[in-house]
Amino acid sequence: MPRPDISDKLIHFTSPRNDLNAACSRLAAILESRSMRASGGLIRGGHACVCFTEAPLTSLAGGLVNPSNFSRYAPFGIMLDKAWLFSKGGRPVIYQRDGEYGALPADSRWRHVKYEPDLTPPFDFSWEREWRIQGDLAFRPNEVAIVVPTQEWADSLRDYHDWQQGMDIEMYSMVMDQEIAAQYREDFPWRVRILSEEQA
Repeated sequence: MPRPDISDKLIHFTSPRNDLNAACSRLAAILESRSMRASGGLIRGGHACVCFTEAPLTSLAGGLVNPSNFSRYAPFGIMLDKAWLFSKGGRPVIYQRDGEYGALPADSRWRHVKYEPDLTPPFDFSWEREWRIQGDLAFRPNEVAIVVPTQEWADSLRDYHDWQQGMDIEMYSMVMDQEIAAQYREDFPWRVRILSEEQA
């Protein structure tokens, strides 16, 4: 049953938050490779994971992608079904004291996130509503949607796709007939969600 405070979707956001062009370029690279690369730089134990949020789209501008709320993320991302990621091995993180890390079974330690709200100042990132999956995550266009801040950014990604297709057709036409080469052109395959429209 749908709820306004929780989503059946998960979103992997790109960074850096202070350079939208660089963040969009990272999204374009993810789309081109059709894979999200795991990283362990901020995860205790160095476990290589891809990270997501389950925060609803309508809450993002006021929270996870709001720089004044200490966000680390830019408003560009990949959205997918929570049940799909769960079937691949994705799980919500476990928020707990840092000293409890060793009490977790070794094969669950990749889910640990420090949570100590009684410190001064508190250490609390639970508002990120984080999920993770170990290792890189490959996907097909029908399994995800892309999230961008405005329609202009969506148009920019479509324009880049069309430019890439044109370059590919030009290369193909060097070894085959132009009309045959043109048949290899692919339409923009991604579903798009616009954050500014979700907040309206």
